[in-house]
Amino acid sequence: MTAGTAPRVCMVGLGRDEALKLLAQAPLGRVVFSHQALPAILVEANGYIVIRTHTGAALLGRAALSEVVAYEADDLDPRTRTGWSVVVTGPASPVSDPSDLTRYLTVLTPWVGTEMEHVVRIRADIVTRYRLVGGESGS
Repeated sequence: MTAGTAPRVCMVGLGRDEALKLLAQAPLGRVVFSHQALPAILVEANGYIVIRTHTGAALLGRAALSEVVAYEADDLDPRTRTGWSVVVTGPASPVSDPSDLTRYLTVLTPWVGTEMEHVVRIRADIVTRYRLVGGESGS
């Protein structure tokens, strides 16, 4: 590759199962709605994305209304311009079953030192997914 050229990549689709497996391995993701939240994530076998959040998070109000939100995670290498991206879109709902809540609070460890005693599920109704794979150098 010469100065001023970037590697060319191809965008290829991912299967839903592969995309959800990649999402489950992503150490960081983003919840998309009109305010910011700080989630920790778990991808359930049934296709639900499960996150912990804090009291007062805007996501909790939306989850109480089963509002549609999006969750995105990716792993992109800026040098090679390769990697993957997955966006899950679906209704959010609070987890209230005591046994589920206890289990999620045990297995989901937040990144921040804020109390995050609430759990929200996002149903994966729509899964947008792709992988960027290396090709030839651009000209």
